[in-house]
Amino acid sequence: MLMLTMFFIIALLNGVLTSRVRRQEMKIRVREERTHALYQLAKELSSATGIDEVLSLSVGDIRKYFGLGSAIFLKDDLGQIEKKVRHETSLNFSENEMSIAEWTFRHTAKAGIFSDTLPTGKYTFYPLKGNNDNVGVIAVQHFRVFTQGEDQFWEGFLPQISGKIEREFLRSAARNAYILSESDKLYKTLFNSISHELRIPVATIMGASDTLIVQEYSAETRNVLYHEINTAAIRLNRLIENLLNMSRLDSGRLTTRIDWCDLHDLYNKVIQTLASELKPFNLHCVLSDDMPLVKLDFGLMEQVLHNLLLNATQHAPEGSSIRVKFFYDNGFLMIQLMDRGPGFTASDLNRIFNKFYRGELAVAGGTGLGLSIVRGFVEAHNGTITAENRINGGARFIIKIPTETSEINNVG
Repeated sequence: MLMLTMFFIIALLNGVLTSRVRRQEMKIRVREERTHALYQLAKELSSATGIDEVLSLSVGDIRKYFGLGSAIFLKDDLGQIEKKVRHETSLNFSENEMSIAEWTFRHTAKAGIFSDTLPTGKYTFYPLKGNNDNVGVIAVQHFRVFTQGEDQFWEGFLPQISGKIEREFLRSAARNAYILSESDKLYKTLFNSISHELRIPVATIMGASDTLIVQEYSAETRNVLYHEINTAAIRLNRLIENLLNMSRLDSGRLTTRIDWCDLHDLYNKVIQTLASELKPFNLHCVLSDDMPLVKLDFGLMEQVLHNLLLNATQHAPEGSSIRVKFFYDNGFLMIQLMDRGPGFTASDLNRIFNKFYRGELAVAGGTGLGLSIVRGFVEAHNGTITAENRINGGARFIIKIPTETSEINNVG
């Protein structure tokens, strides 16, 4: 009986100790799983971009690890809580529950069911407190009170969500500040450039017209004044066209009208328009008579060549040669324009196609829009344009536009 009693006591102690070890093991396993869950949440949030993705990820992980439905309300631009959620949710909120959410946001304190404040409705509301500000409120549909371990898990879960949302707010604010800064710079550049460029032709037109109105002149003098007015009007019209073209490119409303195009007609049309500007230069064109038709937007490519040739006349010395070359190479229409001007500096080559950028060696005048428009029109054809310096001095622009070999051969 004594031995039986001893065996019973030993078995009982062993069972108690084993049960304690298993409970401890289970607690350790649960703790490890929650630590891993927090690590996974941090990893997922770090790779998330944008508020909407962060919200969707947060709501999904709350359902995954807690088995609870939730919804997140963020603050708006006025610092008030928004009346609607930005992500899909099956939860509905009454006016009374929204008032609890607003109270939670204002006082940055827990409220709702299973809390000491406003314990009505179906949801518990938690403030999303970042490092510097309260970014919103999260509503959770509780069915029971959290255990101590679950509450600790939740207390580690919530700051990661609020911290990520705050970082996204700060990133958005920084991006908006940068955009405003760049817009302000762009506006000042545009205003200074356009006001200068507009003033010259307008002053010319006003001066010549006033002269014609006030006094009678000989036919020769009147023709000179008429010519000045016409030249100024052309310059003014060119400036307006560049502004309109840049507006089309920025708005994304530029559409190409692709059709068969004769490059001889394209080239002749451009040099006729720029006849007076090209007169002081030696212009050479390399374009074979048997060059087949190509599919292009005639109007856009006319402006591309117009801006490139006009740019060459503004930078190359008078009496120098300007060369234009057209050829077809392995499915691409190649257009090269070369001059003997000062060329580009290393800084120019990186920024020459940027809006309102004017080269370090550029002459006075101009808005810096011409080459930017050229690049936009070439890219509208799915093509590319590059600029480089020539070996013996001068600049070279290379346009490369894809065309279909079979279609060209059939038409040719």
